[in-house]
Amino acid sequence: MDIETSSRIAGVRHPGVEWPTVALAAVIYAGWGALTFFHAAIPWPLLAAGGGWFVAWHMSLQHEVLHGHPTRRRWINDAIGFPPLTLWLPYMTYRVVHLRHHRNEHLTDPLEDPESYYLTPERFGRLGPPARAFLRVRNTFFGRITFGALRSIVLFLWAHLGLCLRGHRGELRIWIPHLVGVAAILGWVCGVCHMSVWMYVLCFVIPSRSLASIRSFAEHRAADRHAERTAIVEHAPILGLLFLYNNLHAVHHDRPGLPWYRIPAYYRAHRAAIVAANGGLVYDGYGDVIRRYLLTPHHEGPHPGYEMPRIAPPDPRFRRRRAQVRAGYPNAEASASKVNTAS
Repeated sequence: MDIETSSRIAGVRHPGVEWPTVALAAVIYAGWGALTFFHAAIPWPLLAAGGGWFVAWHMSLQHEVLHGHPTRRRWINDAIGFPPLTLWLPYMTYRVVHLRHHRNEHLTDPLEDPESYYLTPERFGRLGPPARAFLRVRNTFFGRITFGALRSIVLFLWAHLGLCLRGHRGELRIWIPHLVGVAAILGWVCGVCHMSVWMYVLCFVIPSRSLASIRSFAEHRAADRHAERTAIVEHAPILGLLFLYNNLHAVHHDRPGLPWYRIPAYYRAHRAAIVAANGGLVYDGYGDVIRRYLLTPHHEGPHPGYEMPRIAPPDPRFRRRRAQVRAGYPNAEASASKVNTAS
């Protein structure tokens, strides 16, 4: 989805430059730079809170720029979002996968939506009792933002770096520039700021993934009508700013070209119609989400819209077909990796 398409869907005229987003990018990079440079003078709990905030904020900025902000030129927008502060998530992978997620008619579909946390009944049926118990805990708020956040990073790297090691050209085209960017980030962090890689991972990377998981945890559910598959979290002034108001997620899916700083006013002006369209899937702040789902699963594993398996159990012929698909469409494997950013 390019900037013209995104803006047309949003029903807004894209200005030459969206200066609030440019200013936001400057604040994020300056704040991250200051925290890394002065890290030795900051107690580690405060460093983890600040580091997690700024890297998660940067992920929200990446989400904003991949939707065609803040300029009309994609290469400028991509340059703003490219620096890999997370270390593990290439911006271009995020861009490809997330724009596929925006096919609203496929939201939550475990085969079509690359950000779905649902499974097909066939896949769920192959899980043993320990795996089902693990899945149940992962679908709680506590599980998603703790070990679930770390697990998502490990599985993502395992899948994508494995493809790179096997010479997958599409992945290499993404990961070679990404690793150059990672080297530049670590050159600043380790060489200039004299921070260890482990401290950066523990105080910046992992906390940011946990924070980003708060937004993505309850933002979608399975429903017959695709308009009712996207949630709204009201009364979230602090986390709303962190997520660039994607807590009002139904607005974003309906008007993906709307810039972040216009979302709250648009929601206030059209609240009744938006809530009616999404079937009343509204939470009263993230405290409401936590009260409902801290230790209770947001959903069970299998997608309720499936009455029968849509894929056959893996066999050699199935594996060969998957290999042929990946060869013809380099980013097909990104769907299988389930990048959820919040992403």
